[in-house]
Amino acid sequence: MTFSPGGLATGIGSLPYTDPGQALPLIRENMPVIPHWPQLPQRGGVEGFVYQFLQPLVHFELLLMENDRAVFDDENPRWPERLTNFYTAYLAVEEKDLTALEYFALPRKAAAGFYAFMEEMARDMGEALYLKGHLAGPLTVAFQLKNRRGRVAYYEDQLRDLVVKTLAAHAYWQARTLADLNRTPIIFVDEPAISVYGQFTYITVTREMIKTDLNAIFHFIHQAGGLAGVHSCDAIDWSILCECDLDIINLDAYNFGPSLFVYARELRDFMERGGVIAWGIVPTSEKAFGEDAESLLLRWKELIRGLAERGIPAELLRRQSMITPACGTGLLAPELAEHIYRLTRQVSERVREGAF
Repeated sequence: MTFSPGGLATGIGSLPYTDPGQALPLIRENMPVIPHWPQLPQRGGVEGFVYQFLQPLVHFELLLMENDRAVFDDENPRWPERLTNFYTAYLAVEEKDLTALEYFALPRKAAAGFYAFMEEMARDMGEALYLKGHLAGPLTVAFQLKNRRGRVAYYEDQLRDLVVKTLAAHAYWQARTLADLNRTPIIFVDEPAISVYGQFTYITVTREMIKTDLNAIFHFIHQAGGLAGVHSCDAIDWSILCECDLDIINLDAYNFGPSLFVYARELRDFMERGGVIAWGIVPTSEKAFGEDAESLLLRWKELIRGLAERGIPAELLRRQSMITPACGTGLLAPELAEHIYRLTRQVSERVREGAF
């Protein structure tokens, strides 16, 4: 699928409201071509990743909630039976069984923003050409879950496989559901934990493990006709993502943009294959109040210049770029989040006008 956004804007996902009705107008006004559904963490823990994305594991009693903590119940004598039930449902999804796919849907009580977004877009699509969704990534999720013995799920092959397959099937459900509105879905996998790669304390986390797990999710997004992205808000080994079956790399370019320079060769290959860089050039902190569209545009141009000097054609960079906030805004003050979204729109408009 050819995707040349040329500076179009979108958001990462979270906004600091409890009512979707407050979030949706802000999104539509500032990201009209690629609107996203709003995650609303201020509504409480119900909007966390366990409730939103891992309910199939809870449904099949593989993951139990105990005192607001999720634990893999892998020492239960019924564990093998429960595994069988889960994998039966997952394999049915692989065969495009839409009834089985409903196990992997976003629960309405945990994703008010998603369902309000779907209803609004069904009523009035406006300028939207793409619809953006998101989910938590497999490393980020599996490093936060443990089993009865206190072992981190990522280090247990069976538990990691359960997490990856659950997220992959959910990504398929989300992309298909957005595609039902006759627009191309874009799904970002939020994966800050990829930054552990290469750290001494995480030496058993290999490059191939990361790529295999992410590609399993990207495969399902592509099966649904969608574009797959990764959001990571740290300076990471970007070559890992360049080697994945990935369409969009999204980073906190405000704080970590120069971290791309050492990977210019890999990024050029990625972009020449059609890959896009989504520049999180608008800071998601109080620093945003000290910036305007021109100052952020200048910062973006410096990054473009740095990559162009390292062999990536400037026109390719402009054509294969998106503009986003650096990260989600769900824990910020509403007035700050609103300022960030306005800045994102303004920078996007300047890029699209050819301010190069």
